Amino acid sequence: MNIGIIIGRIGDVDGVALETEKWIHVLERMGHQVFVLSGIFKGRVVPPERATRLPILSFFSPECEWEQNRAFFYPPDDPDELLSNLDSNAHRVATEIFGWVLRNKIDVLLSENASALPCHLSMGMGIRMAVEKMDIPLVTHDHDYAWERGSRYESPFREIETLVNETFPLRSHPQTRHAVISLAAQQELKQRFGIDALVVPNVMDFEKPYGVSDVYNRDLLQEIGFDRDDIAVFQITRIIERKGIETAIDLIGQLDDPRVKLVITGSAADDVRKGYFKRLVDRVEEQNLGHRVRFAYHRILSERRRNPEGRKIYSLSDAYANADACTYFSTYEGFGNAFVEAVLARRPIFINNYKPVYWPDIGSKGFRCVTLEDSKLTDEAVEQVDEILHNEHLRKEIGEHNFALGRKYFSYEVLEQKLEVLFSF
Repeated sequence: MNIGIIIGRIGDVDGVALETEKWIHVLERMGHQVFVLSGIFKGRVVPPERATRLPILSFFSPECEWEQNRAFFYPPDDPDELLSNLDSNAHRVATEIFGWVLRNKIDVLLSENASALPCHLSMGMGIRMAVEKMDIPLVTHDHDYAWERGSRYESPFREIETLVNETFPLRSHPQTRHAVISLAAQQELKQRFGIDALVVPNVMDFEKPYGVSDVYNRDLLQEIGFDRDDIAVFQITRIIERKGIETAIDLIGQLDDPRVKLVITGSAADDVRKGYFKRLVDRVEEQNLGHRVRFAYHRILSERRRNPEGRKIYSLSDAYANADACTYFSTYEGFGNAFVEAVLARRPIFINNYKPVYWPDIGSKGFRCVTLEDSKLTDEAVEQVDEILHNEHLRKEIGEHNFALGRKYFSYEVLEQKLEVLFSF
């Protein structure tokens, strides 16, 4: 089949973009041809002849930003101009989709979160108009929803509230199938709308080496100011409050061995107002852990390269290659890619039972982890962490056990089985 993907941006490091690339890889492996319609392309994800840029679909387009400001952030006294522009932009999007589908002889559309989260109103509306007019099968890959974002998508206008409720998630088209990333989302869709959705977890390629030590990455610890024989615990996430990084810092403070070090790879740029980043820096200083904690965002990015001074920039895979274990004390996640990455890299992971996903979708499958409840570092948990960090044989045993389970539940082969069901129109 020819499958057409509609997405706001692709080739980026956000969860939607990353999982979409994995879907493209597996769909093409299954023999389908994939076409992408996106507001932004960062890098090549499909051949140029199958990549179409439609700037209005970008979350940073003037149209999207204007709509979001008027609908949610800075509403005017009267919604008439907003509603008129939404209708006009949505018809424009629908017309572009219609022509794109005809030109590429697309058989099935795949909406990547654009029909789930109302972060781009006219894109969601345009997709709805297009599929209803063309009567084309649609799969929606839903990552998150408006009700999961608190008051973010509340509007003073009844018309906008109605639009959001009727369009996100899309459910007016009879040939629509929904894929969600967790059991919690599946249950919520069933309870709210009577929708039967298929759970498709986030996956990794378990056939491809990851987190492997090599000549390039062996000096990473020394390059950030630690020693090669240090016991390195890595926090490989963005620096945002729900990641619970302060718990990782506290853990290091409770471990007596000064060789145990913490490397935080995320950038302060992810913390929009820098308040959380500053609190983390203050916490390190208060506990006198400056010699044991490094913020390494300036040397660890998504891919290998050289900085302007010619020094190495390391990839996330390089970070895992140097980790003896990983921390992931999040309080909330839509799924939790960093967990699966640590499993793929065969690294033990110390985790908080984050809501609403960890135990129902991941932990209950038998992974061996040191698990906190409500971010509380108990004496028992600290002792377990200490034992794992100082027992290389135990680390390898845990890593192999978790890797086998990861391959069973979160591999490309699992994704292929799910996609066979979703695209069997």
